[in-house]
Amino acid sequence: MNKKVVVYTSDTCVYCHQAKDYLNSKGIQFEERNVSRDMNARKELMSKGFMGVPVIMVDEEVIQGFDRERLEELLG
Repeated sequence: MNKKVVVYTSDTCVYCHQAKDYLNSKGIQFEERNVSRDMNARKELMSKGFMGVPVIMVDEEVIQGFDRERLEELLG
């Protein structure tokens, strides 16, 4: 079962790098939306009510921050 995973990141965010490394290590494909470089991604994130990154979306579920346990739960 393939889930749609979107990760909102910034260039300077340590937890963003950890989240991406984790997803890559699990072989999980994800779309990265970098709010440092992409104004549309920044607006999109703010419109969802978030000011900080990482924000990880797995289908309709939203995880704020890098929560490995919650990610494992959602990704199986």
